Amino acid sequence: MIAIGKRHEPWLVDGIARYEQRMTRAWQLQWKLLPASQHSNDVARREESQQILRALSPQAYVVLLDERGTMLDSPTLSRSLHQPMAQGKPLVLIIGGAYGVTEAVMERANLVWSLSRLVFPHQLVRLILAEQ
Repeated sequence: MIAIGKRHEPWLVDGIARYEQRMTRAWQLQWKLLPASQHSNDVARREESQQILRALSPQAYVVLLDERGTMLDSPTLSRSLHQPMAQGKPLVLIIGGAYGVTEAVMERANLVWSLSRLVFPHQLVRLILAEQ
């Protein structure tokens, strides 16, 4: 998982560890936390998106979390991820920064997924993803 933002808070580290213990060996959860831009709006979105794109391998199946994405239930999400995983593609989930991501990141994504119509703090989204 790639996320823009600060290190995990202690409560989040504990929560993620609990979910990791429940995962099968087929899943290996790795976090790559990229620093948030010191700028705002378009400049931040552009800088953070460039970091994200540099962090992606060309063969990765990319799932971008974005409020404009498709809302999926857990079984549908599982089915959507099964084929690329069966083909041996690394699965990368992306949580963008506070100002979102550029069109280049949107276009690189194989799936754009919205967790909810609600907006959640980034740290909480990380925990939700670990559970899923």
